Parts: sequence; structure tokens; C-alpha cells
Amino acid sequence: QVQLVESGGGSVQAGGSLRLSCAASGYTYYSRCMGWFRRTPGKEREGVAAIDSGGRTTYVDSVKDRFTISRDNAKNTLYLQMNSLKPEDTAVYYCAADSDCVRWLLLHSQGYTYWGQGTQVTVSS
Repeated sequence: QVQLVESGGGSVQAGGSLRLSCAASGYTYYSRCMGWFRRTPGKEREGVAAIDSGGRTTYVDSVKDRFTISRDNAKNTLYLQMNSLKPEDTAVYYCAADSDCVRWLLLHSQGYTYWGQGTQVTVSS
């Protein structure tokens, strides 16, 4: 199993930047596929970005060219660099992991077994 702990959330004005981190502990086999999701009240959890063990990435269209997902395998840490933030990016952001990446589930909750507790990101206009 793997445990995931997010950090780096906070409040920022529109146009600003934040960097989220997700520290993974336990058996790294179970975190070969990792992703970031977000949820706002009244909406389903949305896949934001995903990365496999080889560093290949996938993004939801709304964050392309603004967000960058990356991982440091030596530190067992996942990152999400968020630039040009918009008020609609306000959400609780979750880190997720699974042993294998299923291509058609990269941005779907069903593709991940392990989840962090979430970190709040608030973007004001």
C-alpha cells in the first residue's frame, strides 16, 4: 500500500502561482501511476493531470499550458505547478496513485486506488 500527503495549497489572486506537492510513502510499486484531481462543492471530482512512471503526462484541456505535473522518483514526491491561476481553479486538490496507468482512466477516479486527504486552493479575482 501507499500513503499520500498533499501540501502547498493556499490562497492566491488570479494570475498567481502555487506549487502543490504530494509525498508518497509505503510501497512505491503502488504509486507508479499518479495523478491530481480536484473537487468543488456540488461537482464531481475532476481529473486535472496524470503522470506515469516514465514521465509521460496527460492534462485536462482547461489546465493545459498553465499547469505542469512532475515527479521526483528519488524523493517519492509528485508535484503540480499551477501558473496563471483563475478563480475557477478554486477547489480541493487531491493526489492519487495506483500501481499501473490505464490509459483511458488516467483522468478518471476509477483509475486510482490510493488517495490523499486533499489541500485547498482558493483563487480570488
